[in-house]
Amino acid sequence: MIVLANNQSKPGIDRFFGVQREIFFALENSPEVHQYDSMHELLFEIMLRENIINAARQLHASPIEFAPFNTSRFNPLIWRRTKYGYLLDPAVLPSDAIMDVYIHSREYAFECTTAIVLIFYKAVLGSISVSRFNTLFQGLLVWDWNYDYDLSIITKKGRNFIPGDVVYFYNPDYEHPVWMGENAVYLGGGMYFGHGIGMETEAGMIRALNTLRKPGSMRDAYLISQHSRLNVKYLSQFAKRPLSFA
Repeated sequence: MIVLANNQSKPGIDRFFGVQREIFFALENSPEVHQYDSMHELLFEIMLRENIINAARQLHASPIEFAPFNTSRFNPLIWRRTKYGYLLDPAVLPSDAIMDVYIHSREYAFECTTAIVLIFYKAVLGSISVSRFNTLFQGLLVWDWNYDYDLSIITKKGRNFIPGDVVYFYNPDYEHPVWMGENAVYLGGGMYFGHGIGMETEAGMIRALNTLRKPGSMRDAYLISQHSRLNVKYLSQFAKRPLSFA
């Protein structure tokens, strides 16, 4: 349920279209209370979630390959490989580095967790001012769940997923550690995107992971009761402009 502070009136669903309409409907009909200090915060959340979904779809459509760390690659003109991940060249703006992943996609190969972090960065870049982004995210180190404190990822228990949330499909009998599970963006409409598997329903994700189990395994992969999302209250202060229906 959406709750606005100081008894502010909520917008009607007819003000939204496409994926924004689905996000608003999911927030309003969730058993979880989604509380906002202002209309700006609510509209920022809807915009940010739409940008997460768009960034996931763009990554899916790109030629970026799936790879574990030992065979991974990032554009060497932008990133330096370390034993902890890929470190941004200090001469390159963070905003340019994130855009490079999507522009020069053939230079990149990484696994699903890194894909999620990069999707989040791309969505935030599209939702806040570029100057703020470059101030907040200096010295980026990217691999697995390495991310800047200011990205502000929150993980909660439960399956009250909202489009734009990140979920995890666990594969208990994986054959190779890289397929222990799949981090995926919930796109809405019962569809998920996970780098390495692609766009699938919940059942499709499970079927794909089941093909990556140890020989003879009978335990199915499954979607765990957990979701990760960005801290809207924190990030909304850096929005490109005040958001309202006025």
